[in-house]
Amino acid sequence: QVQLVESGGGLVRPGGTVKLSCTASESIDRYNGMAWFRQVPGKERELVAAITRGGGMNYADIVVGRATITRDAAKNTVDLQLVRLKVEDTAVYYCAADNTCSGYGCYSTRGKYWGQGIQVTVSS
Repeated sequence: QVQLVESGGGLVRPGGTVKLSCTASESIDRYNGMAWFRQVPGKERELVAAITRGGGMNYADIVVGRATITRDAAKNTVDLQLVRLKVEDTAVYYCAADNTCSGYGCYSTRGKYWGQGIQVTVSS
């Protein structure tokens, strides 16, 4: 089973930028879809951005224009950069891998394998 390790979170000022990185223990090319989710207490985990093995990307409406997801198969990493951060972006962010999705389904993957999550707090 793949191990996913997130890094890069922390405390960020409103309007700032955060770059999260997810490092996989094996080739990410084995997964049709990779994604970042986030969750706040009392709410369901929600998809932030997804990227397919072919490089296709999908962004949640809440981050469109502010988020960029990238994948580097040579490094087995999937990064998420989020700019113009808002207080409401505060959440635990999770990396996910999915080897069961296919085609357009990977754009809305529900994730199969998960990292442990990393806290991002947006506060002045």
